[in-house]
Amino acid sequence: MIVVSDTSAISNLLIIGRIDLLRQLYRRVVIPETVADELRVIATHRTALENLDWIETVKLRDKALYTLLIETLDKGEAEAIGLSVELSADLLLIDERDGRAAASNLGIDIIGIAGVLVEAKRVGLLQLIKPELEKLATDAGFWISPGLVAEVLSSVGEQ
Repeated sequence: MIVVSDTSAISNLLIIGRIDLLRQLYRRVVIPETVADELRVIATHRTALENLDWIETVKLRDKALYTLLIETLDKGEAEAIGLSVELSADLLLIDERDGRAAASNLGIDIIGIAGVLVEAKRVGLLQLIKPELEKLATDAGFWISPGLVAEVLSSVGEQ
């Protein structure tokens, strides 16, 4: 399985101490160079990248799609989507609305942090999602709409 990630999922899971969920669910995650550069800006993230051998940085070779996407998306999102297409990835980890819409329009299967948490609970890696969502909000400053939080919690039998 080829899983490509944008910056957000890795950064926020590092902040809340749950980066291990990506390894346990997907074994290997591929990131484009721009995402690696964005993560390395934060010292703790840089150290994590150096120590997490299951996160692999891959250079985007075909810049045609990237050139189109960069008009409306940030560099990390555009490269992650381009790399997903280039590698025929099975899944793209991305949370930003515009990036998700662009990826979906290209037929890329996407998942965000909330989806990762749901999957982790489904396979028994988490007992509860609510505390993780709360940590994302308080520790990482990650915003999820109250409606989505309610939908996610309801989908896994939490309230």
